[in-house]
Amino acid sequence: MNELRLNLVTQRWVIIASERAKRPNELISQTDTDPRHLPPWDADCPFCPGNEELDLEVARWPETGPWRVRVVRNRYPAVHEGDELVVRAHGAYRSLPAIGYHEILVETPLHNTCTALEPMEDFVHVLAMFQARGRAIAQDERMEQIIYFKNHGPRAGASLPHPHAQLIALPIVPADIRARNDQARRHYEKTGRCALCVMLEQERADDLRVIARGKHFTAFVLFAASSPFHTWIAPHRHGSHFTDISRDELEDLAAVLHRVLRKLYVGVNNPDFNYIIRSAPISQGVNDYLHWYVTIVPRVTRSAGFELGSDIFINPTIPEESAAFLRAVDEGGTR
Repeated sequence: MNELRLNLVTQRWVIIASERAKRPNELISQTDTDPRHLPPWDADCPFCPGNEELDLEVARWPETGPWRVRVVRNRYPAVHEGDELVVRAHGAYRSLPAIGYHEILVETPLHNTCTALEPMEDFVHVLAMFQARGRAIAQDERMEQIIYFKNHGPRAGASLPHPHAQLIALPIVPADIRARNDQARRHYEKTGRCALCVMLEQERADDLRVIARGKHFTAFVLFAASSPFHTWIAPHRHGSHFTDISRDELEDLAAVLHRVLRKLYVGVNNPDFNYIIRSAPISQGVNDYLHWYVTIVPRVTRSAGFELGSDIFINPTIPEESAAFLRAVDEGGTR
């Protein structure tokens, strides 16, 4: 029988459609998505070495010699760094200038690769650059929220194949993030405990949906997964901000996230996906109810009218089966 499941952290319901459930292996991509079929360098790619627009560069690692990770301002940014934060009024309406930061992290000089194919040790530097830029941007008192994310593949919103991630810093806290934070606060006020800490304890104890474990992080398919293979990676140590974690924790996060992406690459044939680092608003200090985490959403299904009209998603797979499928994938293998 189909089941309605509730996400303890977001308080959002999903429908697990067990009566029409697909086996996880039915969602394996049948198209050729192997980036190794691309050339290692593309003359028209703005992220390839030799095509750098140095006036857009913000940072690089290493600072001298050939670069391995670069941060550049987006050529077509959603927000701009200049201007004053002044509220504009027109009758019932209010607006702000779209100020902020829109930066791209070019993950590797190679055009024909992806995160799952890169050495895990190199991925550490990508996350370290995310962290460094987050700390620097947090010094701008106009900024309220930083969203760190990666779009992989056209169905996830990527317009260029060269491996890259992005961050956008805003002078506001988006409504969805405010709602999630309010729910976390209400849960803490009611129970005296962080909702994600409670969820993580149960996931680690049940071990039904866990797909990867590290020293500091656990990756698991959500009990109330809104789509197939929808995964969270949660830090064992309670903390509100991604930028506050230690180097040892950062390296463990890189290892666990890389392992999950590798399992998806091998097991589901390199699906399009988004990952997002969900960190607390900048002005929100350390507290007992906000717990940052990473979410990974493979784009193997599509939303339709019911989802848009109800904000309740229908998942055509059973989360426990999705987790078992990914656990069994040998991420060291090839596809």
